Amino acid sequence: MSGYTDYKQKALEDPAVRAEYDALQPEYDIIQALIDARNTEGLTQKELSERTGITQADISRIENGTRNPSLEMVKRLASGLGMRLRLEFVPDSSVQTGK
Repeated sequence: MSGYTDYKQKALEDPAVRAEYDALQPEYDIIQALIDARNTEGLTQKELSERTGITQADISRIENGTRNPSLEMVKRLASGLGMRLRLEFVPDSSVQTGK
C-alpha cells in the first residue's frame, strides 16, 4: 500500500473523520464521473468548455473540488459529453427509516 492509502485507512478509523468523508461522497462521485466521462470521450477541459459554453476554468474548479456545479451545469456537461444525466436515490444502510 502507498503512504496515502495507509494514511487514509488510518484516518477513516476515526468516527468523526469517517462521518465527514461519507458526507462528501456525493460530491466526489460527481467529480469522478465527470473526469471519467471526459477521459472516455478523449476530451480536454478546453474542448468540453467549447462544447458546453462553460469556462475551462470552471470545469477545472469542478474537477478539483473547489466549485460545486448546479444541476443545470451538470446537465450541460453531460450534454457536452454526448450523454444524459441520470440521478438516482439509493438506500442508505446506515439510516433507519422507521418502517
